[in-house]
Amino acid sequence: MRIDVATLFPEMCEGVLSESILGRARKNDCLSIQCWNIRDYTLDKHRRVDDVPYGGGRGMVMQADPIYRCYEAVCAQTGTKPHRIYMSPKGAVLTQQRALELSAMPHIFILCGHYEGVDQRILDEIIDEEISIGDYVLTGGELPAMVLIDTVARMLPGVLPESQCFEDESHFGGLLEYPQYTRPAVWHDKEVPPVLLTGHHKNIADWRFAQSLEVTKIQRPDLYTRYLDKK
Repeated sequence: MRIDVATLFPEMCEGVLSESILGRARKNDCLSIQCWNIRDYTLDKHRRVDDVPYGGGRGMVMQADPIYRCYEAVCAQTGTKPHRIYMSPKGAVLTQQRALELSAMPHIFILCGHYEGVDQRILDEIIDEEISIGDYVLTGGELPAMVLIDTVARMLPGVLPESQCFEDESHFGGLLEYPQYTRPAVWHDKEVPPVLLTGHHKNIADWRFAQSLEVTKIQRPDLYTRYLDKK
């Protein structure tokens, strides 16, 4: 998979994308990520990419033309037309299912807005979908873009040791993840559940499923009801 990120702060993005699992995945060619500085594609001699909004109001709005030129440069370099996403609090909230669907796409272009957002005309011109990471507002789209990339990338072949690493986790199958424990077996007089020490795989699997049901029922009753409805 290839992911291109159009942003005003490529260094901010690279700081996240070069570390830990994502950094290793890039080095191992499990996925290709390139960050593009939108300021490189403005015709303004001061590298300005924003202006005051028509109709008045506070803040500045990112102009359509530099974003479009940046997008054209991505397409020219890759020779493909990517699936185009704008990170926006107005978008559909990101889910594990949507991340799984995106992980099957060969090429994704992510636009990060800033200030008061971007000119609506560029969204109408090139964007396929808007995605939010929650019902709140951040100062820019860079952090949401990193969340989206991390969520999608970890399901790509070779990024994690095996698919079970993400299939067992919260939300993948509709339930929250069961509790996890590690050494020592007793800590502050609290013992690890005895079934986990037995080595009996079926009993452990049954215990984990029961725990997932219980945790979901208590912490996310909406997910629990949805899970039961599907079953």
